[in-house]
Amino acid sequence: MRPERGRGRRLLERAMAVALALALWQLAASLLGKGYLLASPIDVLARLGTVWRGPGFWETVWTSFSRIALGFLSALLLGAVLAALSWRFSLVETLLWPFMATVKAVPVASFIVICLLWLSAARLSAFIAFLIVLPVVYGNLLEGLRSGGGEMEELARVFDMPPLRRLCYIRLPQVKPFLFAACSASLGMAWKAGVAAEVIATPDGSIGQRLFFAKSWLDTEGLFLLDARHRHFEPRL
Repeated sequence: MRPERGRGRRLLERAMAVALALALWQLAASLLGKGYLLASPIDVLARLGTVWRGPGFWETVWTSFSRIALGFLSALLLGAVLAALSWRFSLVETLLWPFMATVKAVPVASFIVICLLWLSAARLSAFIAFLIVLPVVYGNLLEGLRSGGGEMEELARVFDMPPLRRLCYIRLPQVKPFLFAACSASLGMAWKAGVAAEVIATPDGSIGQRLFFAKSWLDTEGLFLLDARHRHFEPRL
């Protein structure tokens, strides 16, 4: 019962924290009194009740989601392969080090601008998501492969365990928490970087394009949500 009480208390505390944040947001919007600079949570909630029914909303969400998900999954797969190769061959890790270090050090906006010279606007968000996620997955999985497992590996060799069973019962459980940590850390990064790329490149039918148009018309409520109306916006009078 105590763990359940602890979870219930944490949920209550988080709900109170959210309520406090919303109250501060509403207070700041009321004191400012300029909705085009800071929309209130009430205005945003009102927009939420209508925007999802607008034409093209779900198509816009799916377009951006599918591209960013493609970049994320591609980075997950390649990162796992490269981590396994680096764990097995130290030369591979040495050769990959400058590339991974560069990707982690260079600002995302710089990559977006540079990649616009090479890629179309429609492909940019997938590639940027891939680029941001790859070093996170690679680093975490490589660390997971290197951590522990020595005694278990020795036992597996002594009892002549087949490689497939060794992979399933030793390596995968060892790497799993590192994989979950990498996914947890990189999912949000992929989404934010992908949408940022769309805001700069403004590909048709994307979330970034709608955010760019909302900014152009000072549609602040739309910036907090997703304004998926027709691409030719009409200014709000």
